[in-house]
Amino acid sequence: MGVSYLLLLLLLPLHFCTFVLPWKKDEFRSCNQTPFCKRARAFKPGSCSLVAHDVSINDGDLTAVLLPRNQNPDHPSKPLLLALSVHQGGVLRLRIDEDPSLDPPKKRFEVPYVILDEFLSNKLWLQRFSTETIGSDLRPSSIVYLSDGYEAVLRQDPFEVFVREKSGKRVLSLNSNGLFDFEQLRVKKEGENWEEKFRGHIDTRPYGPQSISFDVSFYDADYVYGIPERATSLALKPTRGPGVEVSEPYRLFNLDVFEYVHDSPFGIYGSVPFMISHGKLRGTSGFFWLNAAEMQVDVLGSGWDAESGISLPSSQGRIDSFWMSEAGIVDTFFFVGPEPKDVVRQYTSVTGTTAMPQLFATAYHQSRWNYRNEEDVANVDSKFDEHDIPYDVLVLDIDHTDGRRYFTWDSELFPHPEEMQRKLAAKGRHMVTIVDPHIKRDGYFPLHTEATKKGYYVKDAAGNDYDGWCWPGSSSYLDMLSPQIRAWWGDMFSFENYVGSTPSLYIWNDMNEPSVFNGPEVTMPRNSLHQGGVEHRELHNVYGYYFQMATAEGLVKRGDGKDRPFVLSRALFAGSQRYGAVWTGDNTADWDHLRVSVPMVLALGLTGLSFSGADVGGYFGNPETELLVRWYQLGAFYPFFRGHAHHDAKRREPWLFGERNTELMRDAIRVRYMLLPYFYTLFREANTSGIPILRPLWMEFPSDEVTFRNDDAFMVGSALLVQGIYTKAAKTVSVYLPGQQSWFDFRTGTMYKGGITHRLKVSEGSIPAFQKAGTILPRKDRVRRSSTQMVDDPYTLVVALNSSQAAEGELYIDDGKSFEFKQGTYIHRRFVFSGDKLTSLNVGPIDSSSIKFSSNCVIERIIVLGHSGSKSAIVEPENRKVDIELGPLHFLTGRHISVLTLRKPNLLITDDWTVKIL
Repeated sequence: MGVSYLLLLLLLPLHFCTFVLPWKKDEFRSCNQTPFCKRARAFKPGSCSLVAHDVSINDGDLTAVLLPRNQNPDHPSKPLLLALSVHQGGVLRLRIDEDPSLDPPKKRFEVPYVILDEFLSNKLWLQRFSTETIGSDLRPSSIVYLSDGYEAVLRQDPFEVFVREKSGKRVLSLNSNGLFDFEQLRVKKEGENWEEKFRGHIDTRPYGPQSISFDVSFYDADYVYGIPERATSLALKPTRGPGVEVSEPYRLFNLDVFEYVHDSPFGIYGSVPFMISHGKLRGTSGFFWLNAAEMQVDVLGSGWDAESGISLPSSQGRIDSFWMSEAGIVDTFFFVGPEPKDVVRQYTSVTGTTAMPQLFATAYHQSRWNYRNEEDVANVDSKFDEHDIPYDVLVLDIDHTDGRRYFTWDSELFPHPEEMQRKLAAKGRHMVTIVDPHIKRDGYFPLHTEATKKGYYVKDAAGNDYDGWCWPGSSSYLDMLSPQIRAWWGDMFSFENYVGSTPSLYIWNDMNEPSVFNGPEVTMPRNSLHQGGVEHRELHNVYGYYFQMATAEGLVKRGDGKDRPFVLSRALFAGSQRYGAVWTGDNTADWDHLRVSVPMVLALGLTGLSFSGADVGGYFGNPETELLVRWYQLGAFYPFFRGHAHHDAKRREPWLFGERNTELMRDAIRVRYMLLPYFYTLFREANTSGIPILRPLWMEFPSDEVTFRNDDAFMVGSALLVQGIYTKAAKTVSVYLPGQQSWFDFRTGTMYKGGITHRLKVSEGSIPAFQKAGTILPRKDRVRRSSTQMVDDPYTLVVALNSSQAAEGELYIDDGKSFEFKQGTYIHRRFVFSGDKLTSLNVGPIDSSSIKFSSNCVIERIIVLGHSGSKSAIVEPENRKVDIELGPLHFLTGRHISVLTLRKPNLLITDDWTVKIL
């Protein structure tokens, strides 16, 4: 532990000192210690007495007024305004808020800068609605068209909103169990006490209770998933109901949690209030609540409402959930699917798809808190070359700065930062430096003095600049809700302001929950104030999102709009995928954290955040060598691939564990570089469609019930299945290979039958990975120092034939760094093998007015798995003969497995061509 770190701990208030040790449950509030959660959980089914009145069409929406059947004379309710809007692609939006014309004490916060403008513009303007009396209802329900085959229904009394198929089968519903509650803002009466206390902290709560809660039901669902971020299984376990042990709800509240525990509903660094359901009978649906206040979500086990007396449609099974939030409004979205990829597309049509990263960012990142000085950086860089291990990014943590003042360099440790970066750039490598949201309160620090003068800091409840403790000591926090302040922050990344930075330097935003060491639950007080009188409680979960947004937009501005940014963020919210990568935070060097990293990354992908990963090796502690090797072998398949460690951990660069282990880690990293063409193609798919790079098995095999709970294996795209090894000294592992087609071992080409579980021997050299029959995988087999040095290298295509002797795959290529791909400057090819012919087809731009992206790269090998064998092939249209021989499937290891290979067909990737096997 460094001297400065020890000094900081001595300076901090005593109550914080326990938190720097491993995670302790009593440092954070439970539901029972959180009044809005405790109140909501006490509601009984049927508690809601709201009735919808005055249903009509206004501005293209179905609108209504919600009023209780009977008013409470002590707390009379004002009308709530409801609006249902329908959007292209099968998305229903439901908004409920207080009536602003009735002069509430303040305007309730609506989360800005998350929903895409394109989504707002694709609203279908409703012209009419039909009516239908459901069951014994006294009032007719109102029905509007949602999309082909689906309708949205507003039930007036009892109040309910649901989506159904035209056949009448329900898909999703809100308030079917009558748990809706909306605490309206009011003026405090004499004698009322709205204060809340926790561990010596007082929340004044000047506007009193303002929580919202409601139930959401997913029909014909077998499991629900999503609502990250936490270290638990992908399929969400029930938190209430018969047979459920005492459990907390799933908490969505961005928190800095050291060494978080696995298999817990407790929330950590990020919050995405999006839940997705899946079942064999109906398929997939989704629900999203755009709300940035603290949220708690219960998954209700079967029979939870057995004594309620409420009768729901008995022909359909369902999973009920209960959503509770401290503040905000109801701004919810229903996604009808019906396929898993449909739901993800629908969700990302609202919040955005993954930003297309630069090529280098998809490769390996080497990090540590902290590389000590320029000599240390140079030594690490040279050792990668000495041991022939590729890497693309070297990361500097907080101690590269001058006294933890961001945008500065320690002049003794890093006296020549530009030269240091240029040396890395000469090898095609990049540097990433950390820039956190806490600004050191130092009168000699220009960033602080300017922010103070301009009034850019978040205020405390008394209206003064908020002063909290973080790594620099006394710190203040910029008000990132303001576009003006975000733009000012973005200007700090210019080469003029960030002295010592170069075009090859990019950014890591840490601690942006925001983390405040002496704050309640190690975060900013909820009654802190942002511009416009918005309380921090209302936007807490979106603060880190705004911070990453401002940083990313600053980097774009730095490059005159020509350079794609790279910004890594710890805090996250819905939409974070538009601004960079995220990672799972301060994990631990143990087997459980290796295991749980898979469902964590899968959950992030399902909720739009494809560019994610976990720190390889575990941030805290010292991994045993076998664990570290296994983590590299798994981490090579994370979309974001980084090795990182705490400064108290022993150095763990790949060459420090003996020659054999260096070989194993080198091989794992090289696998990633070999697969970069495939990963980059998948990033483009995520960029255009929102479909994640890492996928649960059920996303590719939605009717296979065996896959629904499987989260120790995963798909990389549609072609690769990967199974991690999560136990020490494992000799065998069970691998379920779904589907009716065969699978080919990624290393050996051995064919395995689909639809069954295989018990396989475990090798120290790799983890099990398989290519699905019917796919074509693009590779680059000449691994160099960095991805940028591989740009002009030739490609290999691995064709895995299915039972019909057919296969398909794609390859996407652009310049790897600019935004010119948005103008059609790229290559996109589809490869189709059928009838003993492999054909390359253009699926990229064909508009002659677009700037054509050129490349002289060729395909130097075509490997065909599952073919009976042949001796030659003809390349058309030039009628050129190519010999077929037996060659190695991989060059990476000493194993020489012979497979059918067309060697040096030398086919340009830009051209249309056909190879016919004779």
